[in-house]
Amino acid sequence: MTDFVITTFDWVPEIPRGYVRDIRLRWALEEAGLPYRVEGTSFEDRQEQHFAQQPFGQVPWLTDEGMSLFESGAILLYLAEQSEALMPRDRLGRNEVIEWLFAALNSVEMATVPWSLFKFSGDTQETPGRKSLEGFLASRLLHMEQVLTKREWLAGKFSVADIVMSDALRLVDRFNGLEDHTANREYVARATARPAFIKAHKDQLDFYAAADQKRNA
Repeated sequence: MTDFVITTFDWVPEIPRGYVRDIRLRWALEEAGLPYRVEGTSFEDRQEQHFAQQPFGQVPWLTDEGMSLFESGAILLYLAEQSEALMPRDRLGRNEVIEWLFAALNSVEMATVPWSLFKFSGDTQETPGRKSLEGFLASRLLHMEQVLTKREWLAGKFSVADIVMSDALRLVDRFNGLEDHTANREYVARATARPAFIKAHKDQLDFYAAADQKRNA
């Protein structure tokens, strides 16, 4: 088997480091023990070739023997089909992982990302729009609290659904947004204590630290 190739930004500012979406792919590949390498594409000068691979100029994308895939959710589903460490093969287990994967992307992350953008900006103004986002996130966290109180992982065993869900929730945890949601907070702690996440997180930080050295040389 040839190595999977993850393409991510060759450099990013300090704030998003540790949260750039290639971490989800790194994490999944580490969990599955599949070989991969990481390549960089320009953060500051996104050329036509970048948009040909990722039409929104984002990252990551995955290359596998000449085939290229973009969008982290689609890539994770593809990787899950390569390893039972990421998704079971029986129909019931597979479908449960898929539904929670999409729930993480569509029902939870659509609440966590807009909320976090306000936090990243440092904007503390209490506008109606912001209050609406906070209420939306609070509702999603309440529903997830009820789910996670009853289970260790979303679909029985750890899966790609947990990679996305815990990654979406740890963004909230970064700003202490899980302080009143014990089950959510403990779920994120369990997920991020996994050796595969620890390595993926360290590797991403090291990747950008090396990029800093190149820029400052």
